[in-house]
Amino acid sequence: MTDVVIVPTGTANLASVAAGFSRLGCRVRVTSDVTAIADATAVVVPGVGSFGTAMTALDASGASDGLRTRIDRDRPTLCVCVGFQVLGHSSTESPESTGLGVVDGRIVALPPGGSVPQLGWNRVETDSGARVLCDGWAYFANSYRLAAVPGDWVGAWTHHGGRLVAGIERGAIVGCQFHPELSGAYGSGVLGRWLDVVREVA
Repeated sequence: MTDVVIVPTGTANLASVAAGFSRLGCRVRVTSDVTAIADATAVVVPGVGSFGTAMTALDASGASDGLRTRIDRDRPTLCVCVGFQVLGHSSTESPESTGLGVVDGRIVALPPGGSVPQLGWNRVETDSGARVLCDGWAYFANSYRLAAVPGDWVGAWTHHGGRLVAGIERGAIVGCQFHPELSGAYGSGVLGRWLDVVREVA
């Protein structure tokens, strides 16, 4: 049984993420403890809400320090929606807030030409080399997105008013703009493959 630590971000969807991992047989714990986050076998950062709200919660609890430490060590970390966005250094949504800065990228608004927010199912297509992310249909709920895939990451893409970053991965660190916990069999597959990588490196 894999132990999964979920980091509260002061935003919604924590319960659905916990349920998704419980269905896969994981033992789930919710905590903001810095040491527990830094040293855990597997950590998930969920979130539905604003970049600023999430960073305020992470900074107030000290969880942001634990996340930076574990990602610097390439420890297994899955970040979802706003939890993915806070990996960047800044966001036009909350210009007063500073992100974790572990991904060299900025969060920007969705391009004109698509509805805002993007809400519903959309096609995901991955670059070669992806182990966790894959082609398929995923559920999105977002008004902002990572501007570009950093050079040392493998990207996944979707189309909504233009070609957009749907996710990134590097080793056991994965970020999803979509919600795997709400994406049916496709999302369960993403979570399951990430857990396979977690077990390989544990």
